[in-house]
Amino acid sequence: MDYRSIITLEAGKRSGKPCIRGLRITVSDVIDDLASGMSEDEIIKDFPDLTRDDIHAYLAFAADRERKLMSLPPV
Repeated sequence: MDYRSIITLEAGKRSGKPCIRGLRITVSDVIDDLASGMSEDEIIKDFPDLTRDDIHAYLAFAADRERKLMSLPPV
């Protein structure tokens, strides 16, 4: 999935954290909910502006960020 058209970064919104489609819902909001065991349906119920594609974009973004971090030389 190409998350770049879905995940947005705006300096004045949520302290510049990655959000979905300009909304105030951050990647970490959704990842935290998934990690706590919430289903996609439960997350969408809490955030009705989200779609399943949005959640999948969050996951693709997080996976890509992790891959990039793993490729950095150790400090």
